[in-house]
Formats: sequence, C-alpha cells, structure tokens
Amino acid sequence: MTRLYNMYFSTKCNLKENLKNKRGQGMVEYVLIIAFIAIVVMVALGPLGTQIKVKFNEIVTALGGTPAQ
Repeated sequence: MTRLYNMYFSTKCNLKENLKNKRGQGMVEYVLIIAFIAIVVMVALGPLGTQIKVKFNEIVTALGGTPAQ
C-alpha cells in the first residue's frame, strides 16, 4: 500500500511540474504562426490558381485540344 501511495504522489508532483513548465509555449506559438501563413498562402493562391487555369485552357485551345472544365 505504501508503494502505491508513493507512486501516486510522485506522479501527482511530476504532473504539477509539467503543467508549470513553459517550454511547450514556444512550440505552440510556432504552430500558430505556420497555420496563419498557410491560411494567407491559400487565400492568396485562390485567385492566382484561377488565372493559371485560364492561361492553360488558352494554351490547350490554341494547340487544338479541349480545355479542362
């Protein structure tokens, strides 16, 4: 019983120390920055992708093919 009691309190103390630890905060900030950049890139490439599709369709039509829908 004493061994179980010691394991419980050592786990509880380790958990409290890990919750106080701030090392993970930097990683979360980097993830948020990368997610923000990804969203900006997707929004910026939306209209650009449409323009690229139009140009490819023009090239395909000029070569005598059927443009993609």
